[in-house]
Amino acid sequence: METVINTVLMEMQSFLKPDQLRRLKAALKHALEPQRNENAQDLLVLFLTAKKVEGCSQKTLRYYEDTLTRALTTLNKPVPQIESGDLRQYLNDYESMRRTSKVTIDNIRRIMSSFFSWLEDEDYIVKSPVRRIHRVKTAQLAKETLSDEELETLRDACESKRDLAVMDLLASTGMRIGELIRLDVADVNLQERECIVTGKGNKQRPVYFDARAKLHLTEYLETRADNNSALFVSLDSKAKRITVGGMELRLRNLGKKAGVSRVHPHKFRRTLATHAIDKGMPIEQVQKLLGHAKIDTTMHYAMVNQNNVKASHRRYLE
Repeated sequence: METVINTVLMEMQSFLKPDQLRRLKAALKHALEPQRNENAQDLLVLFLTAKKVEGCSQKTLRYYEDTLTRALTTLNKPVPQIESGDLRQYLNDYESMRRTSKVTIDNIRRIMSSFFSWLEDEDYIVKSPVRRIHRVKTAQLAKETLSDEELETLRDACESKRDLAVMDLLASTGMRIGELIRLDVADVNLQERECIVTGKGNKQRPVYFDARAKLHLTEYLETRADNNSALFVSLDSKAKRITVGGMELRLRNLGKKAGVSRVHPHKFRRTLATHAIDKGMPIEQVQKLLGHAKIDTTMHYAMVNQNNVKASHRRYLE
């Protein structure tokens, strides 16, 4: 069968483009070869395994699994028979019944696109039905950042040298909370004011902190009497590595104490990106600093300061 397919492809290669030849090959294999009988659950397991190999976190894998299991169960059709109309109807019903935001619906669409594109690449289907479903338009809302005054108020609310060091490290590096809790003491170079973080997909990159963060990190490390390799540990006698949930709760409580609304780790990251671009840092460098694979992601974080727009209007247009 493979010989027949290759013969057809050789006959057509002078008439078709490479992408067209690839699609012809997939169509011939689908039509001529015995159909694979993997059910939806088996295909989902294979897809998640592939994503795990690519470096997706357990949190991302669970989100993929929950989203796709719900969709495939609701559609209740063999995967190769699922069409664009089925997926559109599912997204429409999901939004109507659950009253979810457009952002959530577009996230589901992106996960579906990843799944069906993988099925297409692996020759389980001829063409992904998500290709015809365009990106869901979402409202561009200006997300909040922390002002200089709010950052100072939060620092004043810190009751321990650890919390102060965490606050300044998040504010000056823009690292993710998951990257922060995975840091070891050995990852930090106080002299050069930099550290190596492990981000999404287990990719490592250097990040840089300011003199204030160096000072507070040094003071915090001088208080440590334990042997834990983790940079940040709990304040009790057990001195265990802090968790994401524990640090998120700590920052939220510090925000309440300081009277600063909605304090969470990601807000420090967004603040850094916004300030960097406002001060003229090239977007490509901000992308590297934050560890984004795509520059579009960086642009979502960097909200344009409206005061700068007003000043530019007066400078250039009045």
